[in-house]
Amino acid sequence: MKKITFWLLCWLLAINVFAASNTQQIEKITQFYGDRAGKRATAWRQLINTSQDLSESQKLKVINDFFNQFVFISDQKLWNQEDYWATPYEFVGIGAGDCEDFSIAKYQALLELGIDDNKLRLVYVKALELNQFHMVVTYYPTPSAIPLILDNLKGNISLATERNDLLPIYSFNGSKLWLMKQKGQGKIAGNASRLSLWNDLRNRSQHIKLNQPRNIF
Repeated sequence: MKKITFWLLCWLLAINVFAASNTQQIEKITQFYGDRAGKRATAWRQLINTSQDLSESQKLKVINDFFNQFVFISDQKLWNQEDYWATPYEFVGIGAGDCEDFSIAKYQALLELGIDDNKLRLVYVKALELNQFHMVVTYYPTPSAIPLILDNLKGNISLATERNDLLPIYSFNGSKLWLMKQKGQGKIAGNASRLSLWNDLRNRSQHIKLNQPRNIF
């Protein structure tokens, strides 16, 4: 996984990836990826619709459990690219992706369920046991609380203090374009050379433009 860039933060703020109706989303995913994908998309949208009145802790669990059923597969293997940011539409349609795709889909779903963006962070970490960079979602019930971690590596939601295998590097909040220093070394990652990648993702998300992976697992 490559470093999270400023442009990804802009995307999280600037677009509404769920502008189309549920029916349009499901139909487009089904037409592009097939009937199995359509069933995943239907389950996804039904989950969002039926979970609106749950408590926040219940929302965290149902979203984490739902997306953790998907298959982890690297961008290189799936897309034949070193770094590809899949939209939630593509992630659901394919049923697989890397840690960025898991985290972005969970984050967006929790926002759809009405959880305040100030309680959520996308966190870029070093997964020490795997010796690789990784992304998770964190939830702060109060500003000073120890956050809960939603992760595709370990299925159960846990307190950050219980995850000694993760070393935080950056955390950010999509609505505020906020990048937080961690361990005194944090800084905004990336530069304008990545703008084309951000523009591509924004366009695909706004118009539900779907790409076919190079390799189907």
